[in-house]
Amino acid sequence: MALMRWVAGVVGGVLVAGVMVGCDTPPPPDPAPGPTWAGSAPRSAAPPQAQPPAQEACPEGGVQLREGAGDAAMGLRVADVQLVNCGTQPYVLDGYPEIRLLDKKRNPVEAAVVHGSDGITASLTGVDGAPQRVELMPGQAAAVAMVWRNLVTDATVPAAEAWVLDVTPRPGAPRVELELGRSVDLGNTGKLGIGPWTAAAR
Repeated sequence: MALMRWVAGVVGGVLVAGVMVGCDTPPPPDPAPGPTWAGSAPRSAAPPQAQPPAQEACPEGGVQLREGAGDAAMGLRVADVQLVNCGTQPYVLDGYPEIRLLDKKRNPVEAAVVHGSDGITASLTGVDGAPQRVELMPGQAAAVAMVWRNLVTDATVPAAEAWVLDVTPRPGAPRVELELGRSVDLGNTGKLGIGPWTAAAR
């Protein structure tokens, strides 16, 4: 009996000690934080806003060229080029521009640029009007009509084709270039007829 009481006392003491030790056990440590990057935005930050496209700069002369409408029938070509006043001051035109034709590599294309449609066509094409003074306020445009024939009469002469217009809008003004989406395909006629500047239709 004494032995049983001694065993029971030992077991009870061990249980009490175990409970006391369990009470003194510290809680498990918090999980380590994830990696952080200095200067980085939170994951929930909104993506940066796209910047609007930059507007085309206005050239030194204060005007820009644009390719206008075109028409082709039975080898006769009619097209126009528009000049826009992108500056801040009025721009005055009087008469005809000076136009040079260039190929894709910007080499000169041999062709005569004449006023009117004489020798090209007898049809009304808009290039035979009388020169007049045109004053463009900022944002306004003028147009010049062009006419030519895509005709090959001599297979031994290379056909001429221009993809760039080098234009002096008025005497003394800086030249302005225009890359064309539709070529001036002269064949081997060697002649381009142009009209005077006119106010562009609004």
